[in-house]
Amino acid sequence: MEASAAARENVAVFGSTGSIGTSTLDVLDRNKERYAVAALTANTNVELIFQQCLKFKPAMAAMASVEAGAELALRLKHAGCKTQVLKSPDALSQIAADRSVQTVMAAIVGFAGLQSTITAAMHGKRILLANKEAMVVAGEILNQAARTGDACIIPVDSEHNAIFQCLPESNRCDTAKTLHGGVTSLVLTASGGPFREYAADQMQSITLEEALSHPNWEMGRKVTIDSATLMNKGLEVIEASYLFGIEESMIEVVVHPESTIHSMVRYVDGSVLAQLGQPDMRTPIANALAWPDRIDAGVAPLDFVSLGSLHFAAPDVDRFPCLALARRALRQGNGATGVLNAANEVSVEQFVNGRIHFTDIARVNAHALDNFSPTAPQNVDDLFSIDQLTRQFALEYIDREVSVI
Repeated sequence: MEASAAARENVAVFGSTGSIGTSTLDVLDRNKERYAVAALTANTNVELIFQQCLKFKPAMAAMASVEAGAELALRLKHAGCKTQVLKSPDALSQIAADRSVQTVMAAIVGFAGLQSTITAAMHGKRILLANKEAMVVAGEILNQAARTGDACIIPVDSEHNAIFQCLPESNRCDTAKTLHGGVTSLVLTASGGPFREYAADQMQSITLEEALSHPNWEMGRKVTIDSATLMNKGLEVIEASYLFGIEESMIEVVVHPESTIHSMVRYVDGSVLAQLGQPDMRTPIANALAWPDRIDAGVAPLDFVSLGSLHFAAPDVDRFPCLALARRALRQGNGATGVLNAANEVSVEQFVNGRIHFTDIARVNAHALDNFSPTAPQNVDDLFSIDQLTRQFALEYIDREVSVI
């Protein structure tokens, strides 16, 4: 028998029409006795969020644009659905601060998800962090907001969730961000993307279709391209540093093509703890939702007999320079990670639009990191300023020296 709404945990899913959002709703649907969907938000996909609202009947919904919000509200009204569509510019933050919401799945891709994530932290929510850019751009500010609001941030990225599971219990949701318990380093695994065996002279001619063909994971377009350039792994190095309170030099990256071991933790006694599983995002989503419990995620168990051997290699930073750029930005500090993130969002968009080559993504990112030096951000307004100025800087560079159109 289904529990009453009052007895269930209220979850807001930010970015409900994306790959993480839809996977989250699948897990929530499998555990209806435990969770209720309190709010859904999306960018422009009115049709899908409309269907989601009809199925899950959230109290609130929001769209990125006024036009999309108006269309959703009209369709829901005609369908007799009582979901309230919030249309104010701060609708996401309004949902994040709502007292009825206990847990927030932060799955909006890119810088756009930052403000609502910080708001959720300031209001003491359980934050399931799938938006790595929020931690990359605003690590110290987001951590401070979590300390102020007594929020718990649980990573959903498969690598960071794997580390979360392998850490000592006392390190999880530690707002002090100080690793202890004998941890000596973190090991992030990387699939290597679709081009790990490409020669350097093959990289220039990579097409968008090829870049979107990830060998293991089904992800959104931006994350898939970041995986192909290894920028995704670079952003994960930055995120791990802020999430777990560990220096850049203590974060290793190893290419593991099978994507079976999702990441590892080294200990002072020589032990290495690893988290294994299918390459299915529903596993880390379910873990983050239910921690410290476990719930059904709908994921098939590993078959070790048919799995065969596992392989590991060092990443090639000459062919994939974005990984090294991310490490450098983390060491630089003073807003450099925000600069790199903004430049990367611009360069990936321009590659998608056919204006630059695949290899130009790293070129644009390096130019921004080398030549744009903002003052250290002190608040969210500073972060927004760095983001906007970097985007303009990167676009001007592309228009002037890079564009192939």
